[in-house]
Amino acid sequence: MKELKCPKCGNVFSVDESEYAALLSQVKNAEFESELSRRIHELEQSQKAQQQAEQARLAAEQQAAQLRRDQQSAQQMQALQSQIQSLQAQIAQAEQQRQLAVAQVRQQATEAYMKKEQELVQARAQWDAELKAAQEQIAYYKELKTRLSTKMVGETLEQHCATEFARIRPLFPYAYFEKDNEVVEGTKGDFVFRDYSEDKVEYISIMFEMKNEADETATKHKNEDFLAKLDADRRKKGCEYAILVSMLEPDSELYNGGIVDMCHRYEKMYVIRPQFFVPIITLLCQANKKSLDAKRELAIVKAQQVDVTNFEEKLTTFKDAFGRNVRLANERFADAIEEIDKTIAHLQKVRENLVKSGDNLSLADKKLQEVTIKRLTAGNPTMKAKFDEANEGNKE
Repeated sequence: MKELKCPKCGNVFSVDESEYAALLSQVKNAEFESELSRRIHELEQSQKAQQQAEQARLAAEQQAAQLRRDQQSAQQMQALQSQIQSLQAQIAQAEQQRQLAVAQVRQQATEAYMKKEQELVQARAQWDAELKAAQEQIAYYKELKTRLSTKMVGETLEQHCATEFARIRPLFPYAYFEKDNEVVEGTKGDFVFRDYSEDKVEYISIMFEMKNEADETATKHKNEDFLAKLDADRRKKGCEYAILVSMLEPDSELYNGGIVDMCHRYEKMYVIRPQFFVPIITLLCQANKKSLDAKRELAIVKAQQVDVTNFEEKLTTFKDAFGRNVRLANERFADAIEEIDKTIAHLQKVRENLVKSGDNLSLADKKLQEVTIKRLTAGNPTMKAKFDEANEGNKE
């Protein structure tokens, strides 16, 4: 038996072993449940505390990250503000430079406009003076033509051009300017101009045609009537340019306006009034002198081409002669081969005949060797008796 004392009332009571074990089990189960509940509660509290700590940590990290972002934003805002201020300064500076540039451009444009206006005024004055001089010269030639015959008018224009060139002859010490007296295929020009460099390289050539007629001439010609012939004369004489110096169509604004380029109709051709005779020579010479080096190289290349052409012609002549000799040799060789073939065929026939003749001789010799007196006298008693007598006589 076991004695147990109540902790509340103090009474002592006895229990057997089975009851004691049941009570002890109850107590242990109760204590276990209580301890388990306590531990579970503590664990829950611990987990809750950990969760709260984790939440606090996350919140703190979020606050720290937000703080860092706020700091970065502040720094970025400060950097952007600095960039904005720098860009505003650059814009202000660019605007200032633009205003200065605009002011300079306006000033330059104003100066250029004033300069161009002055040039136009001067050009107008020069044009008026040239027009007046041209009109006076036209009036002079018109008056002159009324007092000259058609032939004399033409000769006077040619004489005028010759005189004008004589005045500028010192500017062209190596130039050739003479009447074209060589008739080629029934035609010729009026004047031929050629100029050369110091080393005798021709850099320009011009075929000139002078045309004029009196006002009282019944049939009025036009400049167009003479362009084809002038172009043909230029080509026949190997000239680079063709120029018609004309007093025809005196009322034409086109021809009275200055130098008229006819290159759209004929290559390197111009129609001019007499007052432009000297200027066009000067202009063309100045323009062609720039290509003088190229013309020198071209002359060298042409000379080389002539040498090459001569060499090629000699080579071609040699090749033709050599080819002819080879052709003839081949023909003779073929003839010789044919004759040799014929000779071989003939000799082959001769050989065959000789072989047959040899065979016949061998056969004849064989037959001859087979000939005996006995065979010869067989069936011929008379001849046999004769031979027998002869043999007896030989024995004696």
